[in-house]
Amino acid sequence: MRVEVVTNIASGSVGRDAPERAEAILAEHGVQGRVHAPAEGELTDCLRRAIDAAPDALLVIAGDGTARAAAEMSGPEGPPVSPLAGGTMNMLPHALYGVVSWQEAMADCLRSGRPRMVSGGEINGRLFFVAAILGSPALWADAREAARAGRADLALLRAQRALRRAFSSRLRYVLDGRPRGKTEALSLMCPLVSADLPDDEQALEAAALDPASAIDIFRLGVNTVAGNWRNDPSVVVGRCRVGKVWAGGRIPAILDGEPARLDEVVAIRFRPKAFRALVPSDRSADA
Repeated sequence: MRVEVVTNIASGSVGRDAPERAEAILAEHGVQGRVHAPAEGELTDCLRRAIDAAPDALLVIAGDGTARAAAEMSGPEGPPVSPLAGGTMNMLPHALYGVVSWQEAMADCLRSGRPRMVSGGEINGRLFFVAAILGSPALWADAREAARAGRADLALLRAQRALRRAFSSRLRYVLDGRPRGKTEALSLMCPLVSADLPDDEQALEAAALDPASAIDIFRLGVNTVAGNWRNDPSVVVGRCRVGKVWAGGRIPAILDGEPARLDEVVAIRFRPKAFRALVPSDRSADA
């Protein structure tokens, strides 16, 4: 087995000694590999070079944005990707490996790793593998990022902006040809993490989140950031393979835990084969 390991030492919980610790884990398991620690601004190019080297697997120790980028770059035909938990939310690593350290997940993958095809969603060409939320509740992610950076003043300002945006630009949507709907926000969850979808479901779980008051939108914003949006009383859940969403301005969004800004009109589709993940044998149901 020959692997490439990319560490983003500037991310969340990776740690400056991550390259040395990763090399020690490789040596412990008798695996040949190169460990990279790209400088700021070089991460994307480093991922591209690591994938182009055609290793047996690519291991990425980083945050949510880098995990999503690596999986998207590799795709279903590239090397299996192991996104290891090095960020704050770690949505994709936790979905694949459970809530364990990157060191434990890395050791398990090297010991008994198998490729597993993972489905996902696509919004205007941008992929996600866990969940996406579109609409004003996504603005709470900006407040979360400011709080993570220790900027309580900026977090408060962004929270106030999220409240002001509530109900100011509602989304219109059409899913799988059903009648058009209107909602404050639309959430899309992949089979990988949905409690209601089997792993082999050929659709996304779509939820219209439609609060009726400012108090409701505040609660929904908090629940969205905390990951409890499905239990919110203003949520209506369905299925989606293809869809369209539009609004009166650019649409705020969260893709696998990372804030984004989308166009005024976006197309949604389910991707049955999004990328191959490297997972321990007890989690490789479709290896």
